Formats: sequence, C-alpha cells, structure tokens
Amino acid sequence: MATIKFLLQSKSNPANIYIRLIDGRKVDVKTKTNLIINPLDWSESKQRPKNLKDVDLKNLDFELQELKTKLLNYYNNNLDDEINLQWLKNFINPSNDEIPKLLVAYFDFYLEERKNDLNHRTVLKIKVVQNKLKSLEKEKKKSYLLKDVNVKFKKEFENYNIEKGYSKNTIANNLKEIKAICLHARKRGLVISSELDEIKTKQEKAISVYLTFEDLEKIENTDFKIEEQQDARDWLLISCYTGQRISDFMRFKKEMVRTVSGKQLIEFTQQKTGKKMTLPLHPKVTAILNRREGHFPKKMTDPKYNVLIKSICKKSGLLDEVFGGKNDQETNRKVFKEYKKYELVTSHIGRRSFATNFYGTIPTSLLISATGHSTEKMFLNYIGKSSSDQALELANYF
Repeated sequence: MATIKFLLQSKSNPANIYIRLIDGRKVDVKTKTNLIINPLDWSESKQRPKNLKDVDLKNLDFELQELKTKLLNYYNNNLDDEINLQWLKNFINPSNDEIPKLLVAYFDFYLEERKNDLNHRTVLKIKVVQNKLKSLEKEKKKSYLLKDVNVKFKKEFENYNIEKGYSKNTIANNLKEIKAICLHARKRGLVISSELDEIKTKQEKAISVYLTFEDLEKIENTDFKIEEQQDARDWLLISCYTGQRISDFMRFKKEMVRTVSGKQLIEFTQQKTGKKMTLPLHPKVTAILNRREGHFPKKMTDPKYNVLIKSICKKSGLLDEVFGGKNDQETNRKVFKEYKKYELVTSHIGRRSFATNFYGTIPTSLLISATGHSTEKMFLNYIGKSSSDQALELANYF
C-alpha cells in the first residue's frame, strides 16, 4: 500500500516542502512541491505545520492534505505507469503552457476552472476586484504578473484604493481575493512571490447598526394600512428573528416548514454558501405565520423591499441619530456620519440584528450555526465584538 510523506530538506526561511511517495520496495520517489514554510513552523514528526490556529498555516495544511489525497488517487488509478521521479514531477507541475502568467488574465482562468464551484454573487465579487486591478494597471501603465504580488504590490494597491475612497475593510477583502487567486496559481505550478505569505490583511471593527428588541416591538405595534407595507414589515421581522440573508428569507415558503416534537422548523439551502439549513422558528415568526394561515408574505424585489423598510422604520418612530455609513449616489462610496436610524436600514439589517440581539443569551456556536458564518472570528467581527467585549461578556457569568 502506498504511503505519502512530507518533509523539509533545508533550514533556510522559506523552505520548500518536499513530497515523498513510497510503495514497498518498488516505488520510492521524492520531489519538491510548490509549497513553502518557515522551518520554525514545521513539525517534523507530524509532517505538517505546528500552529493550525494561524489562518495561513491552517490553509497550508489544507493544501498539503488535498495534495496528498490527489496524489494517492492519481497513483492508484495509474498503476500501469512507470513511476519514477519525472512521473512525480509531472504530477506536481503539469504542463502549464496554456495557463496565463499575468495576474488579471489569471482571474479569467480561475473563474473558468471553478465555474461549477462558485455562485453568482462570488463571481461578481471576484470580477469587481479584477476590474480594480485593470484600473490600477491603466493608471500605473504596467501589467502585473502573478509573481509581482508582493509587499510592494500590496502598498500600491492599498494607496490606489484609499485615493479612490474605498474603506479599509473593502481593501482588505480585495487583497484576500487576490491572495487566494495567487495561491490557486501556486497549486498549478506557477511561480508566485515568496513574499505572498507576508501580505496580511486586517479588518477594522465593524460599525454595527442594528434593530434592538425595543425597535422591533415598535415596528410590530405600528399599524400599516397598505398591503405591501404589511408584507415588508412582516419580512423585516422574519429576517430579524431568523438571521438570514434576503436571498434566502425572501424564498421562504409554507412547504419548507415542518413540525418536530411540537416545534416548527424551516429547512432550506443558503444560496450564497450552499449550506443546508434547519432552523427553529422563533415565536414571533410563528405568530406571523399563524396570522397568515401558515403562509409567508408576498415575495418582492430587493430594491422595493429596501425602500419600503426605510419608510416602515420611519413611521415606527426610529428617528434617533446614530453613526453609520450610507452610500453617496454620486461617488458610489459610503459616507460615514450621523443619520436618523431609519435611513441606515437595509435588507441586511435583519441578519445583523439577529446576531447582535441574541449574542450572549444564545451560545455563540448555535448562533454561528444559524447564521452560517464559517468561523467564530468572522462572526464576532461581523457584529463588531472585540476581545474586550468578549471579556466583559465573560465577566457577567462571574
């Protein structure tokens, strides 16, 4: 039975990670991969990075395990081949003559190769970053290669986007996308900068505008005569008590609801993540459904919903001034200042309200399960919680 091992052959930083394929006495070949690591971060006994709490090292470990699985499968399916050093090198670095080396062009290659894995929203987000790169290249009068994505490139990209009025969080997210593209290229055997791992992105604490339970009570108790306002009001309440994106809750139907042990649950698949979700319905949601004979409100478009919920919150008396960001139609950038609360209400506020209102009363792991966030760090950043906030939350239990 074949076994696969990873090892380092250098103490220099960075060091190439080597892969070794062994099958009894008939096969024993070794070559370097396209993956690198600081030797101080490598566990020789476990043949993997030491600190898997570090995001970059965790991603590297995932790439190693993925490479190991692919090689083992490829070997088992090609036992008639002559297994030698060149065979292994060809597996690690297949012919890449057709793969683009230019950064912008590689975006198209990446999107084509992953077209069955990425949803529409993710594709749009990646294309936005690609268009920013095209604009940067036009201004700099140069084309970036994949191997040019280094610390210097990071500064150029950041300065360009700051001049254009983009927020630090937007720039950080863009750099994450670019870094992911480069890591994909490295898997395909292309040369990328040894400084790629030094490109770190830091998110600023989110400005969390949300609807409190008191706000929700005001909205619930306000009388609306027009049917579409009633529909929008009920959708807003449903979103605040389920924590889902508009792309998901606006698809809710009576047929998705079932009763288990006297509790009503709704089952659906999140459009953005593809995750299959089963959520218990809050009593506020079941009350809405009971009033509507088990049916959800009428579906409406995102723009119409966004307009209606602002007017609903205004009529419900959400007139306090709060600090937040609102899009300027001329510059298409967010302007941060004091606004009346109802002005900052958008379709996303239900999800943020759910996460913020129930944080500290429902275990965080269950909240993450409901919202679909990938990690606790992402969830806490989403609701604007810092390490100090967490310490104070813990102090409440003492």
